[in-house]
Amino acid sequence: MVSSPAATAPRMPASPPSAPVRVLIADDSAVVRGLVARWITEAGFQLVGTASNGRIALEMMSRHDPDVVLLDIDMPELDGTEALPRMLAASPTLQVVMMSTLTTRNADISLRCLALGAVDYIAKPESNRGVTTSDSFRTDLIERVRVFGAARARGRRGTAPVQAPSVGVAPVAAPKPAARITLRPKARVTSLPRVLLVGSSTGGPRAVGEALAGIGAAALRRVPTLIVQHMPPVFTAVFAEHLSARVGLLAAEGKADERLEPGRIYVAPGGRHMGLAAAAGGPVIKLTDGPPVNFCRPAVDVLFRDAAVIFGAATATVILTGMGSDGTNGARALVEAGGPVIAQDEATSTVWGMPGSVARAGLAEAVLPLPEIGPALRAMLTGQPA
Repeated sequence: MVSSPAATAPRMPASPPSAPVRVLIADDSAVVRGLVARWITEAGFQLVGTASNGRIALEMMSRHDPDVVLLDIDMPELDGTEALPRMLAASPTLQVVMMSTLTTRNADISLRCLALGAVDYIAKPESNRGVTTSDSFRTDLIERVRVFGAARARGRRGTAPVQAPSVGVAPVAAPKPAARITLRPKARVTSLPRVLLVGSSTGGPRAVGEALAGIGAAALRRVPTLIVQHMPPVFTAVFAEHLSARVGLLAAEGKADERLEPGRIYVAPGGRHMGLAAAAGGPVIKLTDGPPVNFCRPAVDVLFRDAAVIFGAATATVILTGMGSDGTNGARALVEAGGPVIAQDEATSTVWGMPGSVARAGLAEAVLPLPEIGPALRAMLTGQPA
């Protein structure tokens, strides 16, 4: 999940785990290094070093074996994109969070870094003053250190990490014993879905791409696909471009009053809620600037609740990896309307927050590993067995 100056990410208490998480900061700005270092230590984590470029960061890694690296993209000598694969080659379970300012170029690079193995990225305010005064940036950064540090610690205590199914993707720490969940009986479907709904957050860019690729363009052409991925402005437009290239269908940020068309992929714009409204020619997209829901804007719940009213049972829905519980209330509305909901399983989720919340609430008719989600959704959309 990616944060922005507008509230786009769940705000949860940042309490460090019992064994201090070891953190390395790599950023060419002395102001950023100093502030983030102070935040890290104040939160109870162990700062093992700060570096002004990727070369120094790699040298520090060999001496201190950090759990989490906060890695800036633009640095002299060796930048973040060059340092990232070397870091992961030296320490495959290392949790690397990319840091970048809100520019189209950096958004594109950040998403590419996820494919190279970074677990997440966070948007930095554009100025040193912004970094100093942004409470949301500090909160989001500390929460990522807490979550990913805990994941690395579980990997150290447990068995070898579970390798993600795609080449070049960061491994996911071995999960704790599966939570006790009760699957909902499969929805009684009398007609094929008229829309595909996707909610995701931390780890979502990779998961969404893999799920849609698993469905395939032929099945996706049957319905409009609406996606809420917790992301800041600028990033969502670039994310849509990446999806379009991956899936082979037109993907773009949703626009106000835009009519839904089969075969199109609509991504909620960063910083705005994307919902739906009934119109004479068919459902249209509704964009609002209301307060965050579940500390998120865009929020999955907003889209899901509107879809339950507009489409009723004629939906196919999936909740993918992410922090927090956004999507649970919306999933409940969809289930009450008769629609089926699938959740990603814990082992393949970067963070089993959103899908775990839906699963524990008894709202999912299936909890599946990421490679099985695409085929399952394709079966829903086409009425053919997976």
